[in-house]
Amino acid sequence: MIRHCVFIRFKPVISAAYKAELFEEIAALRNRLPGILAVHIGGNVSPETGMDKGYADGFIVDFADSFSRDAYLDDPGHRETGARLVAAAEGGIGGILVYDLETADR
Repeated sequence: MIRHCVFIRFKPVISAAYKAELFEEIAALRNRLPGILAVHIGGNVSPETGMDKGYADGFIVDFADSFSRDAYLDDPGHRETGARLVAAAEGGIGGILVYDLETADR
């Protein structure tokens, strides 16, 4: 399984409603793309103040395998939403952290 973790530092002017819209678009890809096992969306709830380095929002997409993850990355809908996320992030692409983790979980 591939766990695709995306953390975002949104610009202060980005509304909660717009964030929710972007995250909904990511979650909706599960209905279209095979191999997406789960989508988790939310804000940081860690009690470790400052450890998030400003990446206060994010999502995790669990994929069956790397082929499913790669299909997601190439999907036009993902690319469109990704471009909107970059535009909403503080510093553009610099305001987004992506980390993929391979796990034995299924």
